[in-house]
Amino acid sequence: MTSKKKYTSAFIIVTLLFFLWGFITVLVDSLIPRLKDVFELSNFQAVLVQFAFFGAYFFFSVPAGWLLSKIGYKKGIILGLAVMAIGCVLFSPAASERIFFVFIVGYFTLAAGITILQVAANPYVAVLGSESGASSRLNLAQAFNSVGTTIAPIIGASFLLSDTIMSSEALAALSETAQKEYYVAEAAAVSSPFLLLAACIGILALVFLFIKLPKILEKSPKGGYLKLLRKKIALMGVLGIFLYVGAEVAIGSFLVLYFQDMNLAPVILENSFTTSIATNMLGDIGAVDAKAIVGAFVFLYWGGAMIGRFVGAVLTRLIKPGKVLAIFAGLAIFMIVVSMSSSGLTAMWSILAVGLFNSIMFPTIFTLTLEGLGDLKPQASGLLCTAIFGGAIVPPIYGYLADTIGFKFAFLFIIACYLYILYFGYKKQRINLLQTT
Repeated sequence: MTSKKKYTSAFIIVTLLFFLWGFITVLVDSLIPRLKDVFELSNFQAVLVQFAFFGAYFFFSVPAGWLLSKIGYKKGIILGLAVMAIGCVLFSPAASERIFFVFIVGYFTLAAGITILQVAANPYVAVLGSESGASSRLNLAQAFNSVGTTIAPIIGASFLLSDTIMSSEALAALSETAQKEYYVAEAAAVSSPFLLLAACIGILALVFLFIKLPKILEKSPKGGYLKLLRKKIALMGVLGIFLYVGAEVAIGSFLVLYFQDMNLAPVILENSFTTSIATNMLGDIGAVDAKAIVGAFVFLYWGGAMIGRFVGAVLTRLIKPGKVLAIFAGLAIFMIVVSMSSSGLTAMWSILAVGLFNSIMFPTIFTLTLEGLGDLKPQASGLLCTAIFGGAIVPPIYGYLADTIGFKFAFLFIIACYLYILYFGYKKQRINLLQTT
């Protein structure tokens, strides 16, 4: 088999992982509104689920890079999938016993497995070919990640948000038998999708057990992290990933609650176009909760990211990636401002459109940061994946602001995140321009 064919086969196989963790990550967003009702949590408390999920990136990214250098990418992928499966299985006892802490442990375990995959797959795709085409390749791989993030809200709306959660007062009025029946139904609604995921992940681990992947650089030079910390542009890229992931997750996590806060369900049902979308997603919308109606539109946020990444794979070949990044960050800011200053369907469509402009940010920041780092790329990849921890920090801050000053004013914090990303794209573009003149 030629090197080019071997790289193409490896790219296709590893892209399956991008789809998988995209699907699971966004399924977390669908679970947050349900957990908020089940455990009667504040917005800040509910988003602690995201803190547990993305906190795993902070603790495991650098150790995962070290582990992969010892056992190799293939065994690392299998280990990551096994850990993910364990995390999914933990949702069953958590739901059955109605223990919020066990959910947190389950998400943390699940994210630990995903972290191992992220640390391996992103740089792996980036080096499967020329450095000039790295942004395009990673955008394409991330596009399939977005296929997973687009499907997940539909599954979440159908299985996790489709019925009404009873309040503690309503539960107290039920008989002991009726309460037990209710808890059993709740456990099944939450745990069934994740048990199915655990089975699918197990099958995928078996697939990776029998396939061959081409080897890439796995050993890091001594003192690599100290050398990396002296490179300003690399640290700027790490902060860019931190703020991007945080902003993207904060918006995605609170879309349902934001739409509920604006009381969009009746507005959606008054419009024939939006009613048809909700009906296609949920079937008989007269029998579902308002959360499910507004939740059905979350898939458009992640769907926009999917479309944008396929387009971005082409754009970053035709236009300098730094310029594309700056333009997309500016357009994301514009859409947020429109949503803040409007109401009804205009506010809904504009905030959903942010997903389209989010699309190229992660892969483009990632590959722009790796540019020119040579044998420091493994360390840089570990730090960049650690920065995914932004998904644990930014959403709780936004949730706190939403609790205190409202969803719309809280978006000013998210705008600040995108302003930095715009600056990073501009700065990197200027550096590349100076290097070529």
